Amino acid sequence: MDENGDIDQSIFPAGLDDNKILEMYKNMSMLRTLDSKLLSMQRQGRAVTYAPSLGEEATQIGSAMAMRANDIFVPNFRQHGVYLVRGMPLDTLIIYWRGFEEGCKIPGDVKGFPYIVPVASQMTHAAGIAFAKKYKKEDAAVVAYVGDGGTSEGDFAEALNYAGVFKSPLVTIIENNQWAISVPRSKQSAAETLAQKGVAAGQKCVQVDGNDVVAVYKVVSEAIANAKDGPTVIECVTYRMSMHTTADDPTKYRDQAEVDLWRTKDPVDRVRKYLSRKALWNPDFEQKMNDEHLKIVDEAVEKAEAFKPDPKSMFENVYSYVPEALQDELDDAVKNNFWQG
Repeated sequence: MDENGDIDQSIFPAGLDDNKILEMYKNMSMLRTLDSKLLSMQRQGRAVTYAPSLGEEATQIGSAMAMRANDIFVPNFRQHGVYLVRGMPLDTLIIYWRGFEEGCKIPGDVKGFPYIVPVASQMTHAAGIAFAKKYKKEDAAVVAYVGDGGTSEGDFAEALNYAGVFKSPLVTIIENNQWAISVPRSKQSAAETLAQKGVAAGQKCVQVDGNDVVAVYKVVSEAIANAKDGPTVIECVTYRMSMHTTADDPTKYRDQAEVDLWRTKDPVDRVRKYLSRKALWNPDFEQKMNDEHLKIVDEAVEKAEAFKPDPKSMFENVYSYVPEALQDELDDAVKNNFWQG
């Protein structure tokens, strides 16, 4: 789907119909509503440092909707849309961005891991999980997300090498949003594409328009379907239209003309144009949908802000059991009531 909402029918994914594209649009719009709310909350001191997803909706929603029920995702710190599609309770997600440990506890049916902030450290975890799925002969793929900057980390290369050797069901999605904080893609790697970094690891490699939700859905669906035969690296070429995080000021290093150019490739706008021609979108529909999304988000915010954190949570959900040393620390903390001051 190009910037005008036109479809190339010769490569259109089988099984994808207009109802599903409408669902994609709703999810992308919900993500944009949530993103705006969390950004606003951080500016008001109601949330911690936040990583906006503006402009990257197609990569996240398209890939998440391509996953099957048993597939597992391993995020970095920006996959808010993936959590939405996978059924993460919104209030729990917001609790995380308010800085509380309880927001890291992911319900089992979401089939995903907590946000992971250290750059690319999640990749070795994902490679291990994928190997375990193959070892146990489970029909599941592991979808791991990493940024363009993360592809320069050793963890990224080690994970790809491991998955390639053991032909594990790992699907690596490089969310190439052109900037790793203030480092542009042009200075990140001399490779012509980031996808080709998987060649040396013996993996299938694909580069796709990351602002095209249909194309992302197609290539991720195919990679997941083929995961039983080995891993795939997918580079989604998209753009971070907002700041890296709320601790960042992109105007210090990025030309506004570049941002304006990428706004013409807006992933949400192109789907809106497509749906409008299909008589599945109009301004009244948009207003009603946005009102519903804002209501859902506001209710989740209200619930999250009413949440009372338990300091004991910092000792929980770290290991599969509580080691003796950690239990001693917990017992000592409870005995001295140190967090009640």
